[in-house]
Amino acid sequence: MATTRPRRATIRDVALEAGVSRGTVSRVLNGEPYVSAEARIAIERAIASVGYVPNTAARNLATQRSRAVGFLVHEPHALFLEDPNIGAILLGANRVLSGADLQMVSLVIDSERDSRRVERYLSGGFVDGAVIVSARQEDSLLSAFGRLSIPATIVGRPPASVRVPWVGIDNRGAARAITEHLVGTGRRRIGMLAVALDRDSGADRLAGFRDAMGDRFDPDLVVERPLYEYTAGRSAMEELLERDPTVDGVFAASDAVAAGALDALRAAGRVVPDDVGVVGFDDSSWAQRSQPQLTTVHQPARLLGERAAESVLAQLRGEEPSLDGTILETHVVVRGSA
Repeated sequence: MATTRPRRATIRDVALEAGVSRGTVSRVLNGEPYVSAEARIAIERAIASVGYVPNTAARNLATQRSRAVGFLVHEPHALFLEDPNIGAILLGANRVLSGADLQMVSLVIDSERDSRRVERYLSGGFVDGAVIVSARQEDSLLSAFGRLSIPATIVGRPPASVRVPWVGIDNRGAARAITEHLVGTGRRRIGMLAVALDRDSGADRLAGFRDAMGDRFDPDLVVERPLYEYTAGRSAMEELLERDPTVDGVFAASDAVAAGALDALRAAGRVVPDDVGVVGFDDSSWAQRSQPQLTTVHQPARLLGERAAESVLAQLRGEEPSLDGTILETHVVVRGSA
């Protein structure tokens, strides 16, 4: 049997209930002045009485604004749920956007088909701006923002060809610092589990490792994997042990990767840190729930999300964005793994 949708309360219903004109109700809803305190109170009571809810879609159509900002993550869906850094960035961005009464729309890009779909979505005006996370160096979606003129900010350093505001950390300097710490513990055969070399964070962390190792850098002790994930760390550590069983130090490009490496070492009968020192990167929840807890680089993931969202809001206010980038501080956190 067909059902009918309940009738939606309108401004006219509010006006009749409050005993005022529809124009007066509109002024109150739009936050305009020149409405008496008595009329304002009567309208607020009438709104509650008739159950009026503003028609956001109609208002957005009139203002040419969606009141929404996209949160774009270029990662597989499973990694979006597994990576605590992405979650922290998301929460930071959402805090700022919700404070500005804007809705955040999460868009996960897992394939080229997703990229095309998201570009069509952006072209439709469904969001006013975007925070972009995990962009690849050859990400076709980045160029779309230039064509669409959508205010956007990238978390991470964009490719030189992409002129978009960004916030990030000094991945190269931080990787150099954590590697120097590992060298300082007396390790002699140090390898790296290098991940996500198709984006700035992964490439810069490998560069920082090379900087710190200097003449001792051995390319055979670098094992590459595509994604910052636990399984990548486990398989990469197994491969590294096959290449050189004498390895006594490992820099994993993220805490999730380091956690996988710890399990691989444990399965191989190696004791951390007695036999092998292991360091990670992020200071995420992976670092503190690992056994032993990870020595790692702390990066302010939630603050990165907040700064990126603030940058988008500034652009929406018409402010000219800086393209030089905002760098947030990191530091080494020493725990039991090295």
